[in-house]
Amino acid sequence: MRKVAITYLLAMLIINTAYATNGDNMIGVGPTSRAMGGVGIAKAQDSISSIFANPATLTQLNGDEFDFAGAFFDPTVKANVVYPHPTAGLVKWKAESQDEGFSIPAIGLTHKINESYVFGIGAYGVSGMGVDYRNKDPMATNTKLSVMKFVPALAYKNGNFSYGLGLDIDYQAVDFGKGLSHNYAIGARLGVNYEYKKWNFGLIYVTPQSVDHKRIYDFDSNSTYDDLKLENPAQYGFGVSHKCTDKLTSAIEVKYLDWENADGYKDFDWKSQWVYAIGLNYKATEKISLRAGYNYAENPVRIHNNFNATGTTNVQGKNMPTFGYEYFRIIGFPAIVENHITFGIGYNLSEKVAINLGYKHAFEKTIKETSGPITLESKLSEDAYDFGLTFKF
Repeated sequence: MRKVAITYLLAMLIINTAYATNGDNMIGVGPTSRAMGGVGIAKAQDSISSIFANPATLTQLNGDEFDFAGAFFDPTVKANVVYPHPTAGLVKWKAESQDEGFSIPAIGLTHKINESYVFGIGAYGVSGMGVDYRNKDPMATNTKLSVMKFVPALAYKNGNFSYGLGLDIDYQAVDFGKGLSHNYAIGARLGVNYEYKKWNFGLIYVTPQSVDHKRIYDFDSNSTYDDLKLENPAQYGFGVSHKCTDKLTSAIEVKYLDWENADGYKDFDWKSQWVYAIGLNYKATEKISLRAGYNYAENPVRIHNNFNATGTTNVQGKNMPTFGYEYFRIIGFPAIVENHITFGIGYNLSEKVAINLGYKHAFEKTIKETSGPITLESKLSEDAYDFGLTFKF
């Protein structure tokens, strides 16, 4: 029965698209971290977020822990397109993406080996994006990108310092409307944490992880499917957490996502992002914790007004028609939301079992390009609902 459950979980992680928040990365993993704006670099929230945010914080967890979480993402994506067609005249269409909301599970397990070492392992969906305008768009735009990670991690504590290392095993699945392509990549996440009285300080670095997709799309329109390298970008982060009172803990952090030097994203002219997050956890009673947070990152998709619609743009050695290139960027992958507010509540059913609920809203953001009679416009907003169970042993 356990093998069946694990197989089902991994299958769900693979086939679901985790819609984007910071670019195409989720702002956090697990209901506790995400309810606090995605923070977790300096202070452990649970085993899932510790492995994801900073494996060095695993040493802050008390004993062995198992976390199971699920998120229901409900994005709203809209497009407004106008362009001249050589035979059909001026084409105009407006539509909302037909993608339904979807669930994304995650698991985390930690084991305290001794007073110095803690081992953890996690599996979760971390990024993705896509739209479905089939039956709405004359070009039948339908795109999907999803990334899951399987991460074993080890943390070591020496005095006030803790050090963490995680091995990222990535599975990336992409469909640009011409069939699914999937592949794997391996990387690492390195973290350090320092504890001083009521303060915790954390640093994290995640290596870039490039996935080579074979025969994914005919970029240069020569009737041959081309390959595409698509890289999860390098990440750098710094966080501070402070136990303000016996009941209130605050955290702030800054991350840098290096999209503009990542394969694929730099080809479609994304700029790198600074991500700012703040989170609060208030222990209202012995059993109830209240959480809130805010997360901001500027839209990474650069705007190209007055582009040459009859020209071509190089995409990894292939000359893609510029109109199709801009259509692909603005309509096919509008990973543009910037402002997020988050809320959550935790309830301790007993000393060993807790339930956590969370909500995230990303406010609507619009991106628009024009060139002569051409208008390409997308709007995106998001809602997400989180549920999680924590078991301590």
